[in-house]
Amino acid sequence: MARTSTYLNFDGNAEEAFATYAKIFGTELQGPIMRFGDVPEAPGQPPLGPDEKSKVMHAELPILGGHVIMATDVLQSMGQTLRIGNNSTFNLEPDTREEAEALHKALSEGGSESVPMQAMPWGAYWGCTLDRFGVRWMLNVMD
Repeated sequence: MARTSTYLNFDGNAEEAFATYAKIFGTELQGPIMRFGDVPEAPGQPPLGPDEKSKVMHAELPILGGHVIMATDVLQSMGQTLRIGNNSTFNLEPDTREEAEALHKALSEGGSESVPMQAMPWGAYWGCTLDRFGVRWMLNVMD
């Protein structure tokens, strides 16, 4: 079933933030925290140091009304920096790859910083784009 959630980027303190949010909302993480060291390194990427391998790659926490927030830590070794404008993303999870392709194409028109839809090591068909209004959209289809 399709859903929409909000993805938050953190500067190395995603785990602390989500522990705080879990207390505030009285909820628990959905599944274990996935860390950068839990997935194979991408070809051509520099190896991650031990500190970065322990950072949060993905976490999910339900808050109110069925809405889920997700988190990741940005990695400086990958040229990522946290700033207003890249600290939150709408995460769309359509039912099919075709729907994801159509949404990605439409949202990318006139935008920038687009990553094409592609198979990812965590088992998703994934892509991301910054639309022409400066809003970041991520698309995930779990195969």
